[in-house]
Amino acid sequence: MSRYSERAAELRSSFKPNGMPAYNCAQTMVMAMHEETGLDEETLRKLAEHFGGGMKMGSVCGAFTGGLMILGLCGIDDNESRNRFIHLLKEKHGQMIECRDLLKANAERGGDKKTHCDGMIYDAIEILEEIINEKKKAEKSFL
Repeated sequence: MSRYSERAAELRSSFKPNGMPAYNCAQTMVMAMHEETGLDEETLRKLAEHFGGGMKMGSVCGAFTGGLMILGLCGIDDNESRNRFIHLLKEKHGQMIECRDLLKANAERGGDKKTHCDGMIYDAIEILEEIINEKKKAEKSFL
């Protein structure tokens, strides 16, 4: 488990009084990888507030939107990297991108929501790390 996945696990292990995770998927993504962005966790928490739960309406999963935020904040703005991130994460999760569809499929398999969402986050972080590291390596070899 990478340091970013470990930080994500820490974030997801804190809970609100109602028993819900203190941070949504998008918040966890950007806060866990804050070192890559140069922004502090609090700013990123606020930025991603309304992107969890598929923008709080079951739309695009927060692991996807949080991951795209990280790519942008890292200055990775090429279509190839964006499409690769989306493709690889969809590939790991039945080609689905919508929170409501992902959660429904998970429930049909008998899975619980938190474990599923945590897994989405860890998969997204793994893919992002690969993309970011490749970009850094390419930049160094270019110089």
